[in-house]
Amino acid sequence: MGQLASKRDGLDLGGVPRVRFSTNEDGPPRNSPNQFDSSSQQRNDSLQIPPTIVVSDTDPSASEQRGSRAELRRSSLYSTLDLVPHLENYASTLPHRLSRPRPSLVALRSAFEEVQAGVEATTTDSEVGSLPGNGNEESQTPQEKAPVRFGWMLGVMIRCMLNIWGVILFLRLSWITSQAGILLTWVIILMSVLVTTVTALSISAIATNGRVISGGAYFMISRSLGPEIGGPIGMVFSFANACACALNTLGFAEVVRDLLLEFDVVIVDAINDVRIVGVITLTILLLISFAGMEWESKAQILFFLVLLVSFANYFVGTFIPPGPEKQAQGFFSYHSDIFLSNLTPDWRGPEGNFFQMFAIFFPSTIGILSGANISGDLEDPATAIPKGTLVAIFWTTLSYLIITVTVGSCVVRDASGNVSDIITGNITEGCVGLGCNMGWNFTDCIESQSCKYGLANNLQVLGQVSGFFYLITAGVFAASLSSALGFLVSGPKVFQCLCKDNLYPYIGFFAKGYGKNNEPIRAYLLCYVIAVAFILIADLNTIAALISNFFLCSYGLINFSCFHASITNSPGWRPSFHYYSKWTALFGAVISIVLMFLFTWWAALFTFCIIFFLFGYVNYNKPKVNWGSSVQAGTYNMALSYSVSLSGVDDHVKNFRPQCLVLTGPPNQRPALVDFVGSFTKHISLMICGDIVMEQDRQAQPQDTTDWLVKWLNKRKVRSFYTPFTADCLRVGARHMLQASGLGKLKPNTLVLGFKANWRDSSPESIEDYINTIYDTFDSNYCLCILRMMDGLDISDLFDVEVNQGFEPDKSVEIDNQQSPEKESADNISYKDDTDQIKTVFQNDQGKKTIDVYWIADDGGLTLLVPYLLTRRKRWHRSKVRVFIVGDEQNMEEGRNEMIALLKRFRLDIHDVTVMTDSEKRPNSKNLSRFVDSVAPFMLHDEQQEGVSTQQRKRAPWKISEKEFEAFKLKTERKVRLNEIIRRNSQHAALVLVSLPVPHSDCPSALYMAWLDTLTCGLHCPVVLIRGNQQNVITFYCQ
Repeated sequence: MGQLASKRDGLDLGGVPRVRFSTNEDGPPRNSPNQFDSSSQQRNDSLQIPPTIVVSDTDPSASEQRGSRAELRRSSLYSTLDLVPHLENYASTLPHRLSRPRPSLVALRSAFEEVQAGVEATTTDSEVGSLPGNGNEESQTPQEKAPVRFGWMLGVMIRCMLNIWGVILFLRLSWITSQAGILLTWVIILMSVLVTTVTALSISAIATNGRVISGGAYFMISRSLGPEIGGPIGMVFSFANACACALNTLGFAEVVRDLLLEFDVVIVDAINDVRIVGVITLTILLLISFAGMEWESKAQILFFLVLLVSFANYFVGTFIPPGPEKQAQGFFSYHSDIFLSNLTPDWRGPEGNFFQMFAIFFPSTIGILSGANISGDLEDPATAIPKGTLVAIFWTTLSYLIITVTVGSCVVRDASGNVSDIITGNITEGCVGLGCNMGWNFTDCIESQSCKYGLANNLQVLGQVSGFFYLITAGVFAASLSSALGFLVSGPKVFQCLCKDNLYPYIGFFAKGYGKNNEPIRAYLLCYVIAVAFILIADLNTIAALISNFFLCSYGLINFSCFHASITNSPGWRPSFHYYSKWTALFGAVISIVLMFLFTWWAALFTFCIIFFLFGYVNYNKPKVNWGSSVQAGTYNMALSYSVSLSGVDDHVKNFRPQCLVLTGPPNQRPALVDFVGSFTKHISLMICGDIVMEQDRQAQPQDTTDWLVKWLNKRKVRSFYTPFTADCLRVGARHMLQASGLGKLKPNTLVLGFKANWRDSSPESIEDYINTIYDTFDSNYCLCILRMMDGLDISDLFDVEVNQGFEPDKSVEIDNQQSPEKESADNISYKDDTDQIKTVFQNDQGKKTIDVYWIADDGGLTLLVPYLLTRRKRWHRSKVRVFIVGDEQNMEEGRNEMIALLKRFRLDIHDVTVMTDSEKRPNSKNLSRFVDSVAPFMLHDEQQEGVSTQQRKRAPWKISEKEFEAFKLKTERKVRLNEIIRRNSQHAALVLVSLPVPHSDCPSALYMAWLDTLTCGLHCPVVLIRGNQQNVITFYCQ
């Protein structure tokens, strides 16, 4: 047991709630939570045993729940740790339950003895406790009442019908029929219903593609298209609901004003009376909404019953023979002549056109989202929203069509309301209008356009036709108040969800909820203020046109969400509602946008300006949310499609881009190397940060290091991928990454690594490893860049961290505010933001400094292309590029002119060319002696004993024999001399690029390392050793 315990203690522990296993005769093993000492906890964390959910014995249904949970916790046939498939394994939150992680692969692969030991440790205590519910769900104690939840009929169907049967039905439908005629009114109704039905199908598909919580249309759009689109629509849709609340309240106020006028009661005047009544009514509705969803739903049921009675009253009234008073007002019951007369349009006034009528009627269909907007208060949104919404659309559409036909068959367009206009006898000479055929002469008011009654003049025709006028008035009250109350409740709930996501500043204040239903009291007050502002306009038609644009925009984006999710072919798009099509969704999106501009073009432009502004804000701030939107799926599809298409395109020199594999290790430890490569690859080419993790460092790295480093790159605004790779040594890891990195044509062609500044103090094996990596790069036909900084690249010595053994640390870069970050532990370094404060020289404006290019060898043009790309960046655009070439003194001017001509043909805008005529002179003896001293520790001094020397070379291939040193003496002197020239000319340069010498296969690694050190030493600015793969990367041809 002691050995087992020590072995367990060495595991990487992960802190998971413990379980206790027990067996019984009736079923397989089951488990329950247990309390135990902290040492047992530590020993068994690595097993990742899922927690069990336990109900307290005081719970009246404890035995039933305990039995069901034991059933759910059955182990798989393969292992006592492995779980059988069950819903709880996939649910993120469940009431009264802990989220149970599956056992990790590490736990499942652990030795059997370790698993047994973990199980035994959890059975030492038999005490059973109760666990609280997950914090993401509201946990109810027995004293608390459960939140009110609604089914499809009360929660969706009735609510949608009440919001669709709004003020337009009673106060504008008869007027629209007089203007457009019965046929075109049917067209208007069916076109509106077509848009809403297609939208309802899209809503149903989205609502059944996973669990829908509170937030309604905003929640659906944002989780489908992402926060960039969802945020603007959430704001506009919430605002539209507030406007719709004002619209219906105004309708109610107009009716009350007309009733007061009948009794000669005037508060101030006609317009201000509407405003006063509207504000008072809205205040009462606000108090009802404060009472909570339970009282609001009871009020809605009452309104619904009143509406049904008013409809019955209207239809009965159409069959009651009218008396002289009603006939004088234009009502003659069903008559074929009236039907035929009202069948065609009769446009009147400035609003007399088809699309204006369409714009005024369309708000009467916007209530289809009323059920979806309270999705958080529904028992089963996935079932209730499709069923309730479509049933509501069917019945309300049928009622609109029937009322249009009946009112158009019973009432003439114009009537005076004067009983004395009845025709006595058969005298009809000079009579104008359809009333002549009915025995009434309305000629005077028709010709003077002063008729007060009839379809075209009386907005309360339905009350006139009904059996009892005041029942229709009650219906108007019920329709307008129910719709106003519905919008007053649903709008703030949508806005509350938007505020919780915190996509915009200063709106989090309205996210707070109160009571068991999490009522958005603050959002109610905001909606109230907006609605009052629109009530003060006191113009029903103007508000209706504006609301139409807001809701059409929302409908368009809902349909587009469904279409976009369908075409992305994402495996996560699996709606259980199948009665939709991506093409109908696209049609709904297009027709919604078209109708916006046909209704009121200026309102459409205003709406889109608001949406684009809100979209730009969210897109710029990039909120840290991940909702699995279809935009993400579409991005993946586009990337995959373009990558495959690119694979079939042949390479061309004009399209060459330096696609870099950068051996950074953890990128946050070498920010200068990251910033340098990012300076010439951003928005241009591929950059991959390769992190070769040594086997001995693998267990020390946290699990989410990769995700954190990607976020670090994004925060630093470096467009790069991060790829860790585990290997035994630097060379093996780099070789594999050279072969495997990239995708198709999107693969690296250039390796970038930092200079091994501490090579003198490093082990000879690490030098051999480093140089062999360079050899492998050339063997793979890659270009190569080596960056050297005066103070090194690695900043890990600024932190108390364990360093990747493939990349030794050096002191590095300047730090903002001249403050060094505090020391941190190895476990925490990747999760702190200290490295975000580090600023490298490549993030500074370089001003008018120079970029010096020592083009010693023609490598295909990469040595010139990189500085050109740098000068395209804002920080480098004022820097001047100088080119240094090798030449003799006699042909210096000729060589210089030839190079200028070549650069001009390359269109590189480089005019400063210097010919180094003294490059072949013998170097300073002190510098040469310094080089000899640097390689002295790597020399073989047993040349007389050939056998011993051969054995040493086999054991230490980096060693330099005296013969080899003499053979490469001339090359050594030239490199020492070149360094003297570089230090003389480029001490104040911003950046120096030098052609990298290609190593010979028989050159000892220590000697080659000394050459690289000699070429780049003694400079305060960054130095880049660069070499192409001997293939052209720039050209002056057009094809």
